[in-house]
Amino acid sequence: MAAIDTTPAAAKDYPFCLVGRDFAGFGDCKFDTLAQCQATASGREALCAANPYPGYYDGAAAAPPKRRIVR
Repeated sequence: MAAIDTTPAAAKDYPFCLVGRDFAGFGDCKFDTLAQCQATASGREALCAANPYPGYYDGAAAAPPKRRIVR
C-alpha cells in the first residue's frame, strides 16, 4: 500500500499592489514593501496602492488540495 501526501503552498497576503493600464483587475499584488512596488512601477504607466483585498491570493499559484492516493 502506497500513499502520496501533498500539502498546499502557504498563501501570503501582500500589502501592496502595482496598478495601472497594463494590470487587469485589482493589479499585481505581490509586494511586501512600498519601496519594492515603487521600484517595479518606475518607468511604467503604473502606481502602487494598498492591497484592496487582504486575504485574497492567486489560487492558481497554490498547490492542489491535499490528496491521498492508496493502492
